[in-house]
Amino acid sequence: MFITFEGIDCCGKTTQAKLLIEKLQSLNHSVLFLREPGGTTISEKIREVLLDKKNLKMIQVTELLLFSASRAQLVSEVIKPSLTQNKIVICDRYHDSTTAYQGYGRGLTLGAVKTINRVATTDVLPKKTFFIDITVKEMYDRRTANNQDIDRMEMSNEEFYNRVRNGYHELAKEEPERFVVIDGKQTIEAIHEEIWKMMESLLPMEET
Repeated sequence: MFITFEGIDCCGKTTQAKLLIEKLQSLNHSVLFLREPGGTTISEKIREVLLDKKNLKMIQVTELLLFSASRAQLVSEVIKPSLTQNKIVICDRYHDSTTAYQGYGRGLTLGAVKTINRVATTDVLPKKTFFIDITVKEMYDRRTANNQDIDRMEMSNEEFYNRVRNGYHELAKEEPERFVVIDGKQTIEAIHEEIWKMMESLLPMEET
């Protein structure tokens, strides 16, 4: 089973992914946690380039292709083999991030972005995607509260993040069966409970 977590920065998706993994492991499920970009030697090197604040001259198409190259390596080297071994693969960001950030956020042609996504993923798609939704204001508030250092991607302005968030909502409307939209301003415990209820309904189907 392949599960992904999505949302704008500081939404809490990484925290929730790790809580879900702990729960699944406590029930003796074989689980693999991945993050994007990253997850392989090549993908991690691409991640360094993408997030380095020294690379401010990077154009939008280069950004799109680098994210996709990292993903293609991850899918081929890690995700496909793990799914073949019946592991539960949980990924912190996947192709929806590219559509939301580079498509809606950067304004690249959505049709081209989605085509590149299909090439990079070889149509390996999540069974469920948990989109943890917070406002852009909440994102900035959390950054301030955490005194968080930001990377190149996180240097984008408020208008960009509003487009990204709206993009996620559009994606959720397009694929309501796959997307689970969760209010990210709830407590960590409440969000985890909501996610686990959905996962409980999926696990028996995967085990039959």
